[in-house]
Amino acid sequence: MNVREVLEFAKKNKVQIVDLKFVDLIGTWQHFSIPTNELTEDLFKDGSGLDGSSIRGWKAINNSDMLVVPDPATACLDPFCAVPTLSLIGNVVDPITRETYDRDPRYVAQKAEKYLQSTKIGDTSYWGPEAEFFIFDQARYDQTGHSGYYFIDSEEGVWNMGQEGHNLGGKIRHKEGYFPVPPTDTQMDIRSEMILEMEKAGIAIEKHHHEVATAGQAEIDIRFDSLVRTADKMMMYKYIVKNVARRHGKTATFMPKPIFGDNGSGMHSHQSIWKDGKPLFAGKEYAGVSQMCLHYIGGILKHAPALAAFTNPTTNSYKRLTPGFEAPVLLAYSSRNRSAGIRIPMYSPSPKAKRIEVRFPDPAANPYLAFAAMLMAGLDGIENKINPGEPAEKDLYDLEAKEAAKIRTMPGSLDEALNNLEKDHQFLLKGGVFSKDLVEAWIGYKRSKEVDTMRLRPHPYEFFLYYDV
Repeated sequence: MNVREVLEFAKKNKVQIVDLKFVDLIGTWQHFSIPTNELTEDLFKDGSGLDGSSIRGWKAINNSDMLVVPDPATACLDPFCAVPTLSLIGNVVDPITRETYDRDPRYVAQKAEKYLQSTKIGDTSYWGPEAEFFIFDQARYDQTGHSGYYFIDSEEGVWNMGQEGHNLGGKIRHKEGYFPVPPTDTQMDIRSEMILEMEKAGIAIEKHHHEVATAGQAEIDIRFDSLVRTADKMMMYKYIVKNVARRHGKTATFMPKPIFGDNGSGMHSHQSIWKDGKPLFAGKEYAGVSQMCLHYIGGILKHAPALAAFTNPTTNSYKRLTPGFEAPVLLAYSSRNRSAGIRIPMYSPSPKAKRIEVRFPDPAANPYLAFAAMLMAGLDGIENKINPGEPAEKDLYDLEAKEAAKIRTMPGSLDEALNNLEKDHQFLLKGGVFSKDLVEAWIGYKRSKEVDTMRLRPHPYEFFLYYDV
């Protein structure tokens, strides 16, 4: 929609409130609401003010005045508000300079798209993320100076099979959630409700299903779109998943590894580059891809340890990136082989379907930053003709230790990923896509607020291991 269409849409749907959404550095939606009399053409030029001093990862209070300028193309009705509410996603703009804030993740994604066009390599990158999540019936957790715990529960959880009560059999055993029918899969109707809400919000859906883990692990696949539009849709995707779960008295999480001993949640990211309406990743090389595609893969593999800081951005991410749980730890590529970090899907012979699937990202990622970073790594591979090496046709999980040792791996911790980003981020700075300030702010925030705070706290399992020493 353009501005005039948005205004007409609001009148037609008797909108009473306009909700302006923007994303913080970490990747969480923030919002404030205005009455419909503020919904004018000027709003889309001048924006609406906010105090940015309390937003995570943003500048100090002495530089706190900001504007949110909404993008009319993101307009839709919010499905969870009691009164008719128009939802708009915006960019964050400095009120003095009128420049978009360089720590605004959406702006980074927009710059990545423009950089692609400036290279003349292609004009559009397409993205199709597969974000997994858990739907729990209960989640409790706390951390104080003298205590710490978490407790999660699900009616599907295999641990409930032996509890007192009626009809507790038929729970999903660990690693057996892919794809049992109801009544074993108890959440089909909830997922169906989620995709219907997504379609109302303009998100095209390909499928939904139960995922591998017990206790309500799910996946909803959205149809591919351009980089910024897909990142916008991922934010709405998370919003809808969480709110539909709450509507049913449940809670949803995109935490990469909430359950010990079972599969974690990934966000496999399908991606390709097109130019003048033609796919550029199709060709006559390995698995039907082009030389350009192989170089793109080479760039992703080369920079993966640094990319991890954005694609796997939590300490919990690295509890998923461990061998034995279908996690793509080894940095290799292959066709069909899901044990490789990058897979070339072979579902269709059509050149338009030719793409790569980067398997190591997880849904805790800020999609604007993660997609932009992967695109920049891939373009660096194309520009510098980076050879990805030979494809991996074997099951990488079953390699002999000697053979496995020859393959590079993803970082083993967030701290390691941040160290890699510190050493390797020049490819992100090309075209001013990522700023030095943003990279430093990201590293500083993650170290001080997450890595250090986790390192300093006793872990509950340490009491089990060490209390009697």
